[in-house]
Amino acid sequence: MKTKVVLITGGSSGIGKAIGIHLKEKEYIVYGTTRNKSKYPSFSDFPLLEMDVRKEETIKGCIASLLELEHRIDVLINNAGVGITGPMEETPHEEVLKAFATNFNGPLNVMNTVLPVMREQKKGLIINITSIAGYMGLPFRGIYSASKGALEIVTESYRMETKAFGVKLTTLAPGDFATNIASGRYHTPVYENSAYRSAYKDTLEAIDADVDSGGDPADVAKKIVKIIETKNPKPHYKVGSFIQKFSLTLKSLLPGLWFEKLLEGHSS
Repeated sequence: MKTKVVLITGGSSGIGKAIGIHLKEKEYIVYGTTRNKSKYPSFSDFPLLEMDVRKEETIKGCIASLLELEHRIDVLINNAGVGITGPMEETPHEEVLKAFATNFNGPLNVMNTVLPVMREQKKGLIINITSIAGYMGLPFRGIYSASKGALEIVTESYRMETKAFGVKLTTLAPGDFATNIASGRYHTPVYENSAYRSAYKDTLEAIDADVDSGGDPADVAKKIVKIIETKNPKPHYKVGSFIQKFSLTLKSLLPGLWFEKLLEGHSS
């Protein structure tokens, strides 16, 4: 059996880089993408290709380059994403659109470019990296939750539509992991005259503390390998601490008002 060719969007750092390193150790043929290769002159863990998931021409160019090199794409891991925080009322709409351009529209554009290749191969696997936050509307993180939740839902549609062609899709929703996502996150400013000032400021501090104390991204990478090696992947997977995964069980079991109180208490 040929070694599988894997493409990871957003592969130059964080979870994407951890996935790539682990897959390479497992002897997969790994390629990552980044918006600007010149920012990583010493990157040597695996080859990087240029792609901006917000720009369709770069997606097509990247996929064409990979096919020229390897002649196939066995696994696509849509990992590229951005964080965004802020009160729903005060978050600039242009920032909302930017977040969805990367977290939702981007993966769709990459999938739509790769799917004809996988159909011709009569096989392929697409793993969309979402977030446990995508299963609930978190205070001051609503746009991020919405973008990841939307990707969870459309993956279900893609999955059913493409099954007849031998293409399999699934999502992997991580909890909090120690990455550099905070450095690239858009923060709506904490306005002095804002009605949300105190609560939002406290939430930002809690988010930063959680990122710094997050889990090892290698755990996400190990889960990815298990999914790739599964004959018939489930529609959705989660990876994170017990309490993060258990929160989804609580949401399904508790009355809505009770669960809302739990979220409000955790965020304050």
